[in-house]
Amino acid sequence: MARSVREDRTGGSVDRFLALLQDRLPFWLSILHDLSHRVGRGRVADNLLPVARAGIDYYMEVQGAALPAFTSPDVTVRFRAAVRDTGLGPSTEVAPLAAYLAAEQRLGRVGPEVDPEASARLLIAGCFHHAYIEMFVGADAGPSRAAGAVEIVRELRLEPVHA
Repeated sequence: MARSVREDRTGGSVDRFLALLQDRLPFWLSILHDLSHRVGRGRVADNLLPVARAGIDYYMEVQGAALPAFTSPDVTVRFRAAVRDTGLGPSTEVAPLAAYLAAEQRLGRVGPEVDPEASARLLIAGCFHHAYIEMFVGADAGPSRAAGAVEIVRELRLEPVHA
C-alpha cells in the first residue's frame, strides 16, 4: 500500500487509472450514445443486451485499475477531484442510457411506471457488480458474461404490462 501512495504522489496510480478511463470510456460512451439510433426499432431488451455485455466487459477492464485510487483518504480525494475536473463522472454513463429509455417510454415501449434514470443506474450497477464478482471471486462464481447481461436486462422489467 505504501508503494501505491508513493507512486500516486508522483502521479502514478490515479494518473494511470485516468489514462485508462480516457482510453476506454469513449468506446463505452459511444455504445451508450448509439442507443439513440435504436429508439422505436427492435425490442427494447434486444437493444439493451449488447449494452449490458459491453458494460460488463468495460468494467472488467477498468475496475482493477481503480483500486489504487482508494488506498488512502488523500489518494481518494485526489481521484475524486480528477474525475470531477475531467467530467468523467457517473452522469456521463447514465445520461445517454436514461435518454434512450425515456424516448422509448414516450413511444409506449417502456412502461409508464419505469423511472428511466433509475433504470439506467441499475443496468450500469448490474454490469459493475457482475464484473466485480468475476474479477474478485472468479468467472465460475456466477453466470457467464452473456447470461449475466441477459439477467440484468430482463430483471429491469422495462416493457409495459398489457392486461
